[in-house]
Amino acid sequence: MRNDAKTADHPFLVRPHRTLLGLMLPVLLSLVAEPLTGLVDTAFIARLGAAPLAALGVGTMALSSVFWIFNFLGIGTQTELSYALGRRDHSLATRMGSLAFGMGLVCGSLLAILGTFAAAPVARFMGATADVHRMATDYIQIRLIGAPAVLATIAAFGCLRGLQDMRTPLWVAVGVNALNILLDAVLIFGWGPIPPLGVVGAAAASAASQWLGAVGAGFAVYKRLGLPHRLQMGEAKKLLQVGGELIVRTGLLTLFLMLTTRAATQIGPEAGAAHQAIRQFWVFANLFLDAFAVTAQSLVGYFIGSHQVEQARRVAYLVCVWSLAAGILLAFAMLFGRPLAASLFVPDSASTLFMPAWLIAAAAQPISALSFATDGIHWGTSDFRYLRNVVVLATGCGVIAIQLLDLSRPGSFTRIWLVIAFWILIRGLWGVLRIWPGIGKAPLGQGIKQRGLSE
Repeated sequence: MRNDAKTADHPFLVRPHRTLLGLMLPVLLSLVAEPLTGLVDTAFIARLGAAPLAALGVGTMALSSVFWIFNFLGIGTQTELSYALGRRDHSLATRMGSLAFGMGLVCGSLLAILGTFAAAPVARFMGATADVHRMATDYIQIRLIGAPAVLATIAAFGCLRGLQDMRTPLWVAVGVNALNILLDAVLIFGWGPIPPLGVVGAAAASAASQWLGAVGAGFAVYKRLGLPHRLQMGEAKKLLQVGGELIVRTGLLTLFLMLTTRAATQIGPEAGAAHQAIRQFWVFANLFLDAFAVTAQSLVGYFIGSHQVEQARRVAYLVCVWSLAAGILLAFAMLFGRPLAASLFVPDSASTLFMPAWLIAAAAQPISALSFATDGIHWGTSDFRYLRNVVVLATGCGVIAIQLLDLSRPGSFTRIWLVIAFWILIRGLWGVLRIWPGIGKAPLGQGIKQRGLSE
């Protein structure tokens, strides 16, 4: 039976721009909260010198890369629950939410155990040596205490956003990151009887605040969905199949970003420090764009689940327009804010390397906007295999380009960021072509059957 009558009252049908932006804003604020804390960490640690800042860059890159591999717990769960919301299937939503949260706790615990032993080799692989290696290893090991909390929170946020509850993740994220900043100030520099812990203090602050977030997010999911009467292992298999596609994609994204960080670190501590500063702000800027992607995923999945493909295409168009406009504004903000960013986040010894690479990162923002927007649209249509194949192509080209760089030549750090911009271009171009004109078996193409239409 079609669900058109049941979903005719969705506000997007009457006020599309207002609905899109109303859902996007809380997502934006919650996504910005975490990298904002990363910027605070960077600003605090930069006061300790280039070596601690480079160690922070190695540690955060390694951990965010590993955590990112498990983002299928959020992406896959959000798509499943957006379909369930479109179908009005509360039982399915409850089962999938509980499965995802439990998988997050289990995977996070295993990661914490294994990662403790792998911390030193990973830091060495990232190009860290001497004091940078020691501090990066300590940072990774302390942060891993919070790994189960991080993955469980990712799953919980996917549940809530799939249900188009964008406000609860915002309040959880604000609380977590406010506590993290407060603990940073105390543990990094010391206060009263607490000695200054430097990089280790930043790691301890993050781990403690992440556990608070997991408790809050888990309670919010329970309050909204309750507990299932029984779990179906076939649904867990479905989530794992989605996870397989996303793990390959995310693993390749992670590999490329790790290799760029490694290459920058191998040039020297100054290049490593400059790369950390640009990467943190680049992630911060791109999460503005990710807010549109997350919103697109929920709305597209909802309309696919309720058999309204034309409305899903309408969401895709509006999201790309708004995201591109945001990318252009971010590019100008980075251009005009270059002196301020250099003074806040970069040691004086790294400022010469920082400036030209920062300009490249700014110029790439509009392209990155379309890459993020189309990712969210394809997540909403469950087009995970296509996204995987695009990243295989982009990362293959990017890895070859990085390996061909001569890191001993002047300007090699700037060329690293040129390679990153090229990598973004490949992803954005193929993401758009899947929708307009709709290459291959495009899920939003006319006459293409897909999940939600054939069930």
